[in-house]
Amino acid sequence: MKPVPHATPLRRAPVQRRSAERLTRILDACADLLDEVGYDALSTRAVALRAGVPIGSVYRFFGNKRAMADALAQRNLERYTERVTERLKETAAEPADGGWRAAMDAVLDEYLAMKRTAPGFSLVDFGNQIPLGARHAGPNHRVADRLARLLSGHLRREPDDDLRRVFLVAVETADTLVQLAFRVDPQGDEKIIEEARELLRAYLGRVLD
Repeated sequence: MKPVPHATPLRRAPVQRRSAERLTRILDACADLLDEVGYDALSTRAVALRAGVPIGSVYRFFGNKRAMADALAQRNLERYTERVTERLKETAAEPADGGWRAAMDAVLDEYLAMKRTAPGFSLVDFGNQIPLGARHAGPNHRVADRLARLLSGHLRREPDDDLRRVFLVAVETADTLVQLAFRVDPQGDEKIIEEARELLRAYLGRVLD
């Protein structure tokens, strides 16, 4: 099971700080507008207006709004990785709470935090879900690959095909149950989330202990 590559949706990567800041404003505006008006009503012109940039700046980076949503999903994954990495550092600094169970809690907790607070996340999370609810295999493969690399140190094993498969099963399972929790309650039904946590612990315990 090879890692899944992720092609950048950018037409042109920013090379100067000013250009990078402009790209950040564009993606921030895209995220806010996704929450406010949804994907169908989203437009590159509205994003440019909200971001305070010329429409040409948007087209410099993106050919259409779909590419913007894809880039937002990619940024979400990078930010999620950063958040999990910081949590894992805290876990490593507290040996009594270490091990894969604490790491798994960090992985799930940070996802739930982004689900509840990150603008536009409900529509795109780590892989564009447009049309609404359409979920594709690629993003979960990339998340599983990323987690296998991040957690391999805690597990003291290389991120080989078997470990990637384990995390893919865990990610697919968690994804389905978290989506259910947020359909039942906009903030995520806590009982369903706890059931998901227990299910993951049981599966991973069988494989990783």
